[in-house]
Formats: sequence, structure tokens, C-alpha cells
Amino acid sequence: MSELKTNKISTNDQNNVAIDNALGLKSYDTAGRDALTSVAGDMIYNTTLGNPQVYDGSTWNDLKAGVEAVSIEYLVIAGGGGSAGGTGALQAGGGGGAGGYRTNKTGQTSGGGASAEPTLIVPKSSNITVTVGAGGAAGATATGSSDDATNGQTGNNSVLSFITSLGGGGGAEYYSRQNLSRNPAGASMSNSAGLVGSGGGGSWAGSAVGFGPGVGRTGQGYNGGVGYSSGTLASAGGGGAGAVGSNASNGNGGNGGNGVSSDITGSATTRAGGGGGASSTAGSGGSGGGGAGASAANSLGTAGTANTGGGAGASRSGSGGTPGDRIGGATGGSGIVILRYATADATISVGAGLTSSSATDGSDTVVTFTAGTGTISFS
Repeated sequence: MSELKTNKISTNDQNNVAIDNALGLKSYDTAGRDALTSVAGDMIYNTTLGNPQVYDGSTWNDLKAGVEAVSIEYLVIAGGGGSAGGTGALQAGGGGGAGGYRTNKTGQTSGGGASAEPTLIVPKSSNITVTVGAGGAAGATATGSSDDATNGQTGNNSVLSFITSLGGGGGAEYYSRQNLSRNPAGASMSNSAGLVGSGGGGSWAGSAVGFGPGVGRTGQGYNGGVGYSSGTLASAGGGGAGAVGSNASNGNGGNGGNGVSSDITGSATTRAGGGGGASSTAGSGGSGGGGAGASAANSLGTAGTANTGGGAGASRSGSGGTPGDRIGGATGGSGIVILRYATADATISVGAGLTSSSATDGSDTVVTFTAGTGTISFS
């Protein structure tokens, strides 16, 4: 075999040096590589890793096409809205709206009837934020004032990287039939302006919150229903990810809007239902964790189910209208974040502050986050 030894090869014009055959880098395993006396710019083929590598003066770095990344399917659901209470003779605030619902799983839908979102490509070794939103707080025991605190409170957002699902709207407070001034940062204003995942239901007055029923965010959830203020008072259901909350009628609380089903874990599960309204016949909670409204005097609605983003069912005050008959609301269900990716493509690292579990479904890994906030990364 002939051998050519030279210190430098240069071009005789402005073109690059061309080699007709494939360029073969010298091969070493990792141990052999580390035994070399190397300088910055040296290149080898590492047979242990199966990658070409270049030395930067201190570290051997892999040479690969582009940035290493992993393709992720996700389901991100925010916390459901809390419900409001009531005061006076058999009054009720509205049911809570479901938490915002976003997914990119092929063939499935996000909240509000939206199509699945685009593929998510996550660079390896980068830190990605994950937050599971808590359910919205119950509306405080009504006092007869116009304070926003008596509304069911908005659920908390859930986050995956730049993807944010908005908390569900709180049920409208009983007293809001009066078009009084509102706190711009309060639950009622957010509920009316489409700043929530799904809209909270209207109270026993059709003009609840001074603006009508809560408005769901496009691509995340539906509107709440309208309350009923004649005959036997009734409150409306909160919006769900899959359907509008039902209007109330004479003596009938509106049903919560239904949620949306996903099989991202390998088993179809419905989540993000709205909370039911209250009256002598209670509204049912929407499928997917929505709480039922109350029917008995001076009784609480049912809380939204944890890790579904379900809205809370509405409460109903007593019959006498005295301070002792006043009642608060119920709490919304917490949200959830679920990731799915090919097991062969990556390994996940979950940072402190997150509660999670991992399972396999066929050739995929499914990671479910049920509480907390923190960062994750892939390798």
C-alpha cells in the first residue's frame, strides 16, 4: 500500500480541495481517543459512540446533523374554575368553567372544537418548564356586597414550555345582576373578556357579572350558560372543553358543558367538563370531571375532579335570606400535563417541584404530571 506524507495540502486556485472517494476518519474507541495527545480541531470517528467527533481543545464533541431533539405529543389542561355561592332566598352563583384544553395528538381536538396543534420538537439538554395549574378557589360566603371575591375564582394556568392553557372561569356571583363596577384584574372581568379557558356559568340573574355568561378562549374551551331570574331562580352551567354550558330555566340549573376525550395515555379518558348550575333541580356536571350543582337549600355544589380541569358545581343558599343562609362555592379541579414520545428517541429527567409518573404504551413512553411546577429535560 502506498503512503503519502505531507504537512499541508493547498489549492492552486480558489476552489476547495476535492477528494473523489469518501473521506475516512481515523477510528478509535473512547479509551483509545482519550489516550491521544490531541489539539483543537482534531477529528476522529468514535467507534464506541458511533459518531464522528471533533476536539475543541478541552472536550471531544459529537458531530451530527442539526441539533438533537425529540418529538413530543402533549395534552395540557389548566385548573377548572371555582363556583360562587349565594345569599337570600334560594339563590345561586354559576358553575365553574373547565380549564383550558390544548393537545397536538394527531386526529384529536383541542378545546372549543379546535384542531390538534402542531408537532412539538424539543431540543435535547434544554430545560423545559412544566406547571400543573391548581383548581380555582371557591367563592367566599356571600355578603351582599359587589366584591369580586364572592365570585368563583379563576383556575390556575398549566404550562408546557411556550404552551399555556388558561384556567377555567369562575362561576358568576349571585349579586352580579347589578351592573356595578368591576375590578379589571378580578375574576368577573377575566371571565367576561375571554381571558379564561372555558367560561363560568351565569348566576340566577341572566345579566350575571354585568356582562352575561363567561366567555371561553378560542382553541381552549366554550362559553358558560345564562342564569334564570324569574319563577324559581336557577344558575347556569360552566363551559366545558367540548361543549357550551347549558342555560338555566325555571327551577332547573344548567348542565355543565362536556369535556373532550383523549387516548394520549393509551386509554381514552374524558377531561375538562364544566360545573353544573344550582336550583331545585340541580344541573349535572359535564363529562370529564365537572362537579354537579346543588339542589337542597343551603348546600354546597360538588368540587371539580382533581387532574381533570373540571369546573366546580354551583352552591345554593338557604330559604330565609338571613345571614345564616349565605353560602360559599366549591373548588375547581386541578389540571394535568401529559407527554408522549418514542422511548427509543429520548430519556426524560424530571426536576424538583413536580409530581409525575411514567409508563410505557407500546413503543412509547407516557409521562403524566399531576402537581407542581419545575423543569424537565431530555437526553
